[in-house]
Amino acid sequence: MTIPDPTMTNLDPNWWRQAVVYQIYPRSFADSNGDGIGDIPGITSRVDYLKNLGINAVWLSPFYPSALADGGYDVDDYRDVDPKLGTLEDFDEMVSALHAVGIKVVVDIVPNHTSNRHVWFQAALKAAPGSPERARYVFRDGLGPNGDLPPADWESFFGGPAWRRVPDTAPGGHPKGGQWYLHMFAPEQPDLNWDNPEVREDFLKTLRFWSDRGVDGFRVDVASMLTKDLSANPLPSWAEIQDGTLWAPGRHPLWDRDEVFDVYHGWRQVFNEYDPPRTAVAEAFVPPDRTHKYATQEGLGQIFNFDLLQANYNAAAFRKIITSHLKFAAQTKSSNTWVLSNHDQVRHVSRYGLPNNPPGAREGHMGRQWDLHGGKNMSINAEQGLRRGRAAIMLLLALPGSTYLYQGEELGLPQVTGIPDHARQDPTFFTNPGVDVGRDGCRVPLPWQADAPAFGFGTSRGPRGVAKASSGGETTSHLPQPEYWGDFAVDVELADPDSTLRFYQKAIKLRQQLEAPEETLTWLDPDVELPGISAAAANDVLLFSRPPVADGSTWVCVSNFGTDPVPMPKGEVLLASGPLPNPGELPGETTAWLRR
Repeated sequence: MTIPDPTMTNLDPNWWRQAVVYQIYPRSFADSNGDGIGDIPGITSRVDYLKNLGINAVWLSPFYPSALADGGYDVDDYRDVDPKLGTLEDFDEMVSALHAVGIKVVVDIVPNHTSNRHVWFQAALKAAPGSPERARYVFRDGLGPNGDLPPADWESFFGGPAWRRVPDTAPGGHPKGGQWYLHMFAPEQPDLNWDNPEVREDFLKTLRFWSDRGVDGFRVDVASMLTKDLSANPLPSWAEIQDGTLWAPGRHPLWDRDEVFDVYHGWRQVFNEYDPPRTAVAEAFVPPDRTHKYATQEGLGQIFNFDLLQANYNAAAFRKIITSHLKFAAQTKSSNTWVLSNHDQVRHVSRYGLPNNPPGAREGHMGRQWDLHGGKNMSINAEQGLRRGRAAIMLLLALPGSTYLYQGEELGLPQVTGIPDHARQDPTFFTNPGVDVGRDGCRVPLPWQADAPAFGFGTSRGPRGVAKASSGGETTSHLPQPEYWGDFAVDVELADPDSTLRFYQKAIKLRQQLEAPEETLTWLDPDVELPGISAAAANDVLLFSRPPVADGSTWVCVSNFGTDPVPMPKGEVLLASGPLPNPGELPGETTAWLRR
């Protein structure tokens, strides 16, 4: 049944191409009932805030029923709302409220795995090997005389073995061991078998379920990992799995297989049943020459570009990444996605406050990672990080394509370090003790009011920033908020015309006025545009123009990645990411937009 939404008037099928999308991590956004957990009504209560920010769409991280073994990415039921977060009726009200102010709704979908509490997996545990119930997942017999060794030595991306044994359901079977199931993430996240037609059909049903409720698009979690080939006997070793030279493009046993595009072609048929068609964006960490396959108009249509998120604050690195992705977009007729922070990464103002290539940088399954080690092992220059962060996001907003923001970055929120071990929730912290501090530091609930309990995140009483129940049996926030959180509160920043929040509001609104339909830019030569600039300083400057807008004027963006001032290009300065103390000069680590 299609639920009509009379408030939705924007039917432009290309709305997503140059949208500003705001990611909401629901459990940490706004708590409407004071239980310490953000919820769907909390989002609805903040629609005016989102409207005033100027965004085009929100993307909701998972809000489905879940035991939170992985922050909601362990899904119990794909077609319901977690009771702790609200009801389906609450969801419908939220969608209508957002649509009423012209904001689209994108939801996370998690197709690689369910939770171990999903009715399918519970049925698989009760069924015998070889049963239809187990065929929905990846079950294998173990190795060794008694099958008590895993089918392979594979490792989970969250640490530890990727195979777990289940009790033997055969008559007289040993209660401690039977077959093994694959979980490439947490043990509570068993991988689905996408060779099974029932799995494919059920996800089509899920896509229609949310599309019928007014959802405008989907963010596809680990989009490259659905289809797998486990036909080899014996299975390849983990060392072989990790050796990219052993596998032809599209033929790796576990990820980025060509068969996955058949899945997404089927999804596209569902998306196109709606007017306007539903959109999708893939989260897929794949080689550059494979990304276009996910972004075709016959498939998902867009893929996340994480290259800038993983890059140092460096002009040459930014230009190389921007140039390559503009070329990619032109070839695929897709649009770029630009992002600096999300729920899996250290917030970019904290990254930019670190030295380049810090000792905490490492390679992980989600690309380059930064581990701040609780803030003990390295110094963060917070002032520089915020200055660079504002300059970088202003550069991104000037680029053709869509820009993804992560909740709280508009406040300049830093990564929270030093969360007590007992308060942490991320499975990566528990499976990699002493190695990975986890992702909780970017998921701390937002501060709305400087002088309110939990900084206005919820309505409960009790001391600010407490993670556990207070003496009255009430909670304030599910992750502890630091005492300095009040400095970044929404009410404080709204009262300050120079705050980061006010800066984001101005930049997003101005972007909408300046942006032309053409998704192109023209690089300009600093040596020509900035007379008198030194060769060394020119290497630290990115300068480009966008196509003329309706009044014929040209939008120029200049970003100085260096620390010393450079000449300002000709034109009317419309906005800068920081103060401009000297006319005609652009300070270091600052971006400006001009019209000429």
